Amino acid sequence: MFDGFWDNVSRYPRYLVTIILGVFFYAFAWLQPLMKNPISAIATIGLFVAGLTFVALTLRAMLGLGPV
Repeated sequence: MFDGFWDNVSRYPRYLVTIILGVFFYAFAWLQPLMKNPISAIATIGLFVAGLTFVALTLRAMLGLGPV
């Protein structure tokens, strides 16, 4: 009944990594034309950094890790 159960369970992390890499490759392929123009590249990188900063500060405030 449980033949190959652990083999099947061990495939899930590989599947997860594959899905995450696929999402990143799709996102970078979509953003690649924006990186050819210096103005749009700076704006795209700025939005990415601002988004990460927003998420980091929000999580710090929600978890009470330090003064924000």
